[in-house]
Amino acid sequence: MKQKAKREAEKIKREVIEKVAALVTAAFGFVAALAWNEAIKNAIIQLGLEKYGPLFYAIIVTVIAVVAAIWIGRIKGKINGEECKTN
Repeated sequence: MKQKAKREAEKIKREVIEKVAALVTAAFGFVAALAWNEAIKNAIIQLGLEKYGPLFYAIIVTVIAVVAAIWIGRIKGKINGEECKTN
């Protein structure tokens, strides 16, 4: 009975650590997104494109999001492929 409680406590501890790590990673991602937000806005102003700024901003962010999603998907596919080969 004691061993089962100890295993369960270890399992919960691992889950908490995983969740905290995910939250911290998400927080850094949010900060990075805010930084990119400012950088893109400033670039639009520097280029004198304020009139069409929201349109250019939406296009730039969409392109970055699509490229990032494809890149992350490929990395994930490679990792999953390697995991399958080792099993």
